[in-house]
Amino acid sequence: MDNILTLMTFIPIFGAALILCLPRDRDNLVRWVAVGVTAVPLVLACWLFFNFDRSTAGFQFLQRGQWIPSFNIQYIVGVDGVSITMVLLTAFLSFLCIFASWGITKAVKAYFALFLLLDAGMMGVFVSLDFFLFFVFWEVMLLPMYFLIGIWGGPRKEYAAIKFFLYTLLGSALMLISILALYFNTTDPATGQHTFDMMVMMDQANHSEWLRNGIIFGQSVPLVIWMALFIGFAIKIPAFPFHTWLPDAHVEAPTAISVILAGVLLKMGTYGILRINFAILPEATATLAFWCLAAVGVVNIVYGALCAMAQSDLKKLVAYSSVSHMGYVMLGMASFTQQGINGAVLQMFNHGTVTAMLFLLVGVIYDRAHHRNIDGFGGLASVMPVYTGFVAVAFFAALGLPGLSAFISEALVLLGSWQANPRLTMVAALAVILSAGYMLWALQRIWLGKLNEKYANIEEVNRREIFTLAPLAALVVYLGIYPTAVLDLMGASLNSLNGVVSKFL
Repeated sequence: MDNILTLMTFIPIFGAALILCLPRDRDNLVRWVAVGVTAVPLVLACWLFFNFDRSTAGFQFLQRGQWIPSFNIQYIVGVDGVSITMVLLTAFLSFLCIFASWGITKAVKAYFALFLLLDAGMMGVFVSLDFFLFFVFWEVMLLPMYFLIGIWGGPRKEYAAIKFFLYTLLGSALMLISILALYFNTTDPATGQHTFDMMVMMDQANHSEWLRNGIIFGQSVPLVIWMALFIGFAIKIPAFPFHTWLPDAHVEAPTAISVILAGVLLKMGTYGILRINFAILPEATATLAFWCLAAVGVVNIVYGALCAMAQSDLKKLVAYSSVSHMGYVMLGMASFTQQGINGAVLQMFNHGTVTAMLFLLVGVIYDRAHHRNIDGFGGLASVMPVYTGFVAVAFFAALGLPGLSAFISEALVLLGSWQANPRLTMVAALAVILSAGYMLWALQRIWLGKLNEKYANIEEVNRREIFTLAPLAALVVYLGIYPTAVLDLMGASLNSLNGVVSKFL
């Protein structure tokens, strides 16, 4: 199936067009069409998982075609061990989020059409191997997210949507400048033309003398381009101090969109750094990684955890916890060790599933109580035991309990980082106490203790909600016991990528 990645990317676009053609008063039909459309990429992702060659470091399932020949812009898609994990995560969460969106009643056709367009944009980013195509999908993803927050969000939805849009647009502008600099200074040896082909860009022999050794703004050209790309991707992570858009976007976004934001969109930042900064500019990566990745990652870990402890809104607490946990990804990437970089990408996947579960759980309680004030609850475990069971799995996974998925990835990050940055690693390891603090504090105040009589008759989690939560809980437990299922996918590619950068250390 040479065109499997194309099918996974463009089927949601055709599904969005189909939804727009459906009658306006057939909301349930719209929902079930969206289910069917997202189920197809999920099935194809499962096929991809079982047919991926885990011993190969290079790209697989490549498909190449001319797109704009006059500028040597091509349609190139493929996956390696880094991107396949994100493709699997995107397909899985997109399918579950359709069911999490079942309660949407306002402009149902528009919501699900925009969601499917967002799905296509996310998938396209992870499979693109032409830098121009990558940028197109990066921008395609921005527009539907803006409307999904700005129309279906909370009371301050317009502010949150505009803030998200402006921050991301700033990053896109820096990325575009960097893309043009790389394009005009990379020559495809097969054609003699400038190229956006990432695989050609990854070979330093194809770079111009200016790109390798030039000076601009008093600095080495590769360092300047690397920093511009890093800021563009850091905004999406979000890395301190570019993180302020995230809590606003999460708090105002509908539940399913919060899941996608935390589960997939944040990973695009770290994925972009691995795919582009590491692979195309390895020497600059080796030079800047300590201050831009390791140090900023530790700031993320500590600052995000402290901010989470100060929150009274449960959803904002989970949002700041994402800032903290993405810091472990940055720290692991900067270690340039096998354990650290494998732990970083595993953390990307694990954080996607754990935080998705957390936001779904917040959505369940908000749908019933119509508020998220941590101090406004109490004793819910006595009336919602099934729901509380899912809460326990998600909360203990988020704080890094052994036996659950996040523990493995964070432990690998710390093991790898200790070899490169022991002092920063000690700070990051001590911050685990902060994670336990805000998670257990929230758990105690909402679900334990004396029951708030106001919620004595609150409805237990229903079957549709269990359908979205149970697969995530099962995956969290399974990967906590057997992380090799994901580590085997990424190992060869990450070892090869790490070797490219390590030459310059």
